Amino acid sequence: MSYSLLTSSQLLDIQTLGELKKAGYQSRSIKQELRDNLIVKIKNKENIFPGIWGYEETVIPDVERAILSMHNINFLGLRGQAKTRIARMMTSLLDEYIPYVKNSELHDDPLQPLSRFAKDIVEEYGDDTEVAWLHRDERYTEKLATPDVSVADLIGDVDPIKAATLKLPYSDERVIHFGLIPRSHRGIFVINELPDLQARIQVALFNILQEGDIQIRGFKLRLPLDIQFVFTANPEDYTNRGSIVTPLKDRIESQIVTHYPKKIETGKKITEQEAVVKTEQIGTIKVNELAKTLIEQIAFEARESEYVDSKSGVSARLTISAYESLLSTAERRALINGEESTYVRISDLYGVVSAICGKVELVYEGEVEGPVIVAQNLIGKAIRTQFLNFFPDPEKSKKSKINPYAKVIEWFGSGNEMEMPGDMTDREYMARLKTIDGLDDFVDMLSAYSSTEEKLFMMEFALHGMAEFSLIGKMSLDQGMKFQDLVSSMFSGPGEDDYDFDEDDDDRKPF
Repeated sequence: MSYSLLTSSQLLDIQTLGELKKAGYQSRSIKQELRDNLIVKIKNKENIFPGIWGYEETVIPDVERAILSMHNINFLGLRGQAKTRIARMMTSLLDEYIPYVKNSELHDDPLQPLSRFAKDIVEEYGDDTEVAWLHRDERYTEKLATPDVSVADLIGDVDPIKAATLKLPYSDERVIHFGLIPRSHRGIFVINELPDLQARIQVALFNILQEGDIQIRGFKLRLPLDIQFVFTANPEDYTNRGSIVTPLKDRIESQIVTHYPKKIETGKKITEQEAVVKTEQIGTIKVNELAKTLIEQIAFEARESEYVDSKSGVSARLTISAYESLLSTAERRALINGEESTYVRISDLYGVVSAICGKVELVYEGEVEGPVIVAQNLIGKAIRTQFLNFFPDPEKSKKSKINPYAKVIEWFGSGNEMEMPGDMTDREYMARLKTIDGLDDFVDMLSAYSSTEEKLFMMEFALHGMAEFSLIGKMSLDQGMKFQDLVSSMFSGPGEDDYDFDEDDDDRKPF
């Protein structure tokens, strides 16, 4: 039977070098191994990177080309673009098990031993040399480039304790303590945030990438390491924290540029896949599909916002955290009101502000506005953008003989106001929305709804959308929102919270 046809259990039964030779084992470099297994998967129409969405026509073909070319890879992209995840998933292209000389710290190939230890063992025992098996998951090593990383960490150094214990002179290569890179021999080695690695450390990688060998202290040691290198880098790092030295970039054969989802639907797939929905929330919190769309739209708006630093990017983690916060906002309301289940509301979106604030890097103008105001504005812009996908364009409706918004506008224009506290019960929520004259009929006129909850959601969405298009006014309250006539909201006087209290007297005065 051919070695390639042996099952995992049959491989693990092989215990010596002689048995390995009889099975037909042949040495193969890791890059050749990745290439061969990728070819098989492509021919079988298998999904190489399951769970990676939006890269089907861009990044993934580039990765496949790089692997087929047997290149080292640098993923260049902003935060939250699945760079490290793709690198980790490359282990699926490795053989499930590979043999190595038992107890060798470099996992030496029994047919091509590299370290002094493995060479001595094979020379002494020959075909009786014991072999062990290394699983594909153990062949992946990842290191975050931090300022304190040293050459000794990555490549190795002389170990005086080992020299003393073994009573060896420093000239003996057995006193070397190998770093992460040599220990990744026959594996995938990933350095995250490469520009953060000090320039002198980057220089130490030159020989490894080009010639495949390492240099440690004064040793005349040549180790032709067999490693698939993968690097990740953020373009922002090139100017803010460090840079990739030019000769090192020249030695990394393929640079692959990643990107954010280009479509809302792609973003929704990522968010639903990555968000942690608690067991208790699955049966109790119902989410309208539009609410999921609005969460993604917030990220799209942030990436285009003049207040957000576009060089830093807006991570997919924003939508993941925001979606989790959205569910928790609705869950909290249900717990407060003693309700067994509830339906997500538009007003719940303002409960995700805290999830947005920490995920966007603001420019100076954004800092002046403040992160909370910027986050609220992003939510408003998301509502405005999606509003046009469901309701008539308010700008065009103003010029039309029949304005579908007229009845609702007139109701507020008659001096009516509507407060929408964030924690009101579902029954009160429905009663307040039904109170607004014309809103029920307006929403009914445009679509049919599968449930009362969905219709109420769209009624509230219509209110927020009309406010974003300045058809009615909207004011933020400590707990919720207040809708009113646009003119009234513009000329509303300062509330009690807008006054400062002077301790020297009992007079209140504006700031």
